[in-house]
Amino acid sequence: MEFKELYKIIKNRIEKKPEGSYIGKLAEDGLDRMIQKVGEEAIEVVIAAKNTDNKQLIYESSDLIFHLFILLAKKGVPLEDVEDELLRRRQVP
Repeated sequence: MEFKELYKIIKNRIEKKPEGSYIGKLAEDGLDRMIQKVGEEAIEVVIAAKNTDNKQLIYESSDLIFHLFILLAKKGVPLEDVEDELLRRRQVP
């Protein structure tokens, strides 16, 4: 799945809050809970990076990106703005 597609799905679930949706529930729990989840996932990425098994690092990185996208969508930050910032930082040799 492409990041843009995932972001679009997340935005939709935040807006519509379908029954049984983890994203919808997290949105209802509020911004503090979303921030907490991003922090937890970031710590798990750091711990996984210390291990030799990259499978766990991939798994935890996916969780971090997923929860970061939820936070960005809830805050109304377009994914394109993050992409633009990364491009702005790119240094051409």
